[in-house]
Amino acid sequence: MSDSNQHKAILSIGSNLGDRLKYIQDSIEEIKKIPSKIISQSRILETKALEITNQPDFLNCAILIETNLSPINLLNELQQIEIKLGRIKRYDKGPREIDLDILTYDELVIANDRLTLPHHSIETRPFIKELMRDLV
Repeated sequence: MSDSNQHKAILSIGSNLGDRLKYIQDSIEEIKKIPSKIISQSRILETKALEITNQPDFLNCAILIETNLSPINLLNELQQIEIKLGRIKRYDKGPREIDLDILTYDELVIANDRLTLPHHSIETRPFIKELMRDLV
């Protein structure tokens, strides 16, 4: 039986520094600790950096979760996971140990200084739609 307070969100996970696969695996383990349930996970793709291209290639995947967290609380939890796993903010769109983004949250459309849904990368990064198709 489904809880009406449960929401479906698609998250993207990316890493292009250090042990990229371990960062992705560790972030998934951390996501399991927040109030959420992982429903499905895409394959992991290796992709070139798109916006600032003089940096290492990324490993990327997407996961579909069910959560009772609000979008902002989910974002806060994901940012805490990034910090816990050692993400260093060098510069916008720069190399990163781990990058966790909310791609979608139900059918919600939001645009404020902290969160934009659906996430712009769905349209600007072709591999994101490919990963999202893996989740169905």
